[in-house]
Amino acid sequence: MKIFDRPGFPNPARIRIVLAEKGLDQQIEFVSVDLIGAEHKQAEFLAKNPSGVLPVLQLDDGTYISESTAITEYLDNLDGNPRLTGRTPKEKAMIHMMQRRAEADLLDAVGIYFHHATPGLGAALQAFKSPDWESRRQWGERQREVALNGMRYFDTVLTSSPFVAGDTFSLADITVFAGLMFADVAGISSTDGYAALNAWRAKVAEIPSVKNRSGQQFEPDDLRRLGF
Repeated sequence: MKIFDRPGFPNPARIRIVLAEKGLDQQIEFVSVDLIGAEHKQAEFLAKNPSGVLPVLQLDDGTYISESTAITEYLDNLDGNPRLTGRTPKEKAMIHMMQRRAEADLLDAVGIYFHHATPGLGAALQAFKSPDWESRRQWGERQREVALNGMRYFDTVLTSSPFVAGDTFSLADITVFAGLMFADVAGISSTDGYAALNAWRAKVAEIPSVKNRSGQQFEPDDLRRLGF
């Protein structure tokens, strides 16, 4: 199998954590896609994923699977022991409910703010955005507030639950963790005053599948191009 992704970015980090959690990271060929250069918006990549986003999983038979949730479902069920997406109907429902909230109210909201209210990933991607900067900025700022509200919500959840969707580490935890990573990069004040969320984040950061695979290892050239 192949994964088309780019180290250092939140959705690729989610799948790298899943691969490590399932012991599959040595069985995957990683194919790097130049996000800053807008390679994911070009025809060759769009033939793999018309949405033009990363990551994409290519199976041995040539099938392409995009969307991090769908990729996680596939990888988690390969061994018949779906620990990240739930075993029972109730577990599955709770995980997918919280996963959707984690995307809509945190990770995606941070992404909209980053890409539309800040310079984002730079000049090459400007052609794929609305030319109306002020409308984009206002939309992004509204999504920043959505993300901050999402952090408050997950802090409340974690005051009475060890993990986002219940008693075990799951897909929903991975998504919230990636959302907080992205918030740090985007410059959104993240977890000040949120004791439960901060304690959970520190705990998750020490899980072996997360440690060293949390998406902080940007390519050196990407850091240079982003001005770091």
